[in-house]
Amino acid sequence: MNSTTVESWFIPLDIIAIICLALTIALATIALIIIIMDKTCHTVPMLLTANICLTGLLCGIDTIGMNGFTLYNDLKQTEYEDSFCFIIGFFNYSTCALHNYSYVTSAIYRYLTIVHPTRLFWQSARAQIILIVIGWFLALLFPIVYIFTNAIVYNVDNQICQVPLGFSFLILYAPLFIYIVPVHLVIFIYMKLVRFVREMSQRVTAANTLSRAQRDLKMVRRVVTLVQILFISGFPLSLFIFLSFFNHAPKYHFRIGFLFVNASMLLVKITLFQFTDPLKAAIKKILRRRLNIVLP
Repeated sequence: MNSTTVESWFIPLDIIAIICLALTIALATIALIIIIMDKTCHTVPMLLTANICLTGLLCGIDTIGMNGFTLYNDLKQTEYEDSFCFIIGFFNYSTCALHNYSYVTSAIYRYLTIVHPTRLFWQSARAQIILIVIGWFLALLFPIVYIFTNAIVYNVDNQICQVPLGFSFLILYAPLFIYIVPVHLVIFIYMKLVRFVREMSQRVTAANTLSRAQRDLKMVRRVVTLVQILFISGFPLSLFIFLSFFNHAPKYHFRIGFLFVNASMLLVKITLFQFTDPLKAAIKKILRRRLNIVLP
């Protein structure tokens, strides 16, 4: 265990990141409790929302553990890699992928309800659970390559266990799978649905069918907004990855890049509450009930 130089902005940055993640975990937990307890939330769309909240919760817990490790070493001014550093780093890749692919599952469901409204099995809870399980399997499987290659290493400057930046397949592999593929899949589904709904409006279509398709399209548009928040927040880290190809990445790239990602997770959860009407209705119901108890 060696001493290390701690910059004056390290501790405040660590604390801000932990606060953002703690609020993210709290919001995700509240949403999950509401979905479980409120019977009006026991629908297939809310099942997919629960998957988004659960994966966000797991990602938040893992990331707050990673930031807690960083804060501890910064406070102690030490360079120390414990056995949990690698494990937390490994699961950080998995849980982030889980969270991002949960939006893809939600977009696929809306695609099925618009394009194939008569194929009820594809829209059923059983079919969506199968899609969720496939997404979990792929997300948990993809970082195994890092175990066999010992690619996840301890970075002293950033007090974190990650794949070191530089021009290599392994550093391109993670952002490609975690961010680029799911974001582009959601946008691709949305563009396909926009074209389909426009064609529906030009044909002789039942008003209720067209109205439902437009409503589902609005839901996909909201999913696109959520993934765009995640994608934009990942831009600083993506920029640092690109600069590392030419050895121009800043020394504390992970600290700066992950702060934007952590803040975006909180913003996404707040936006999710705003977009999800059953959650807002359930919260209003709880508040109204408590107000009625207090008033007498």
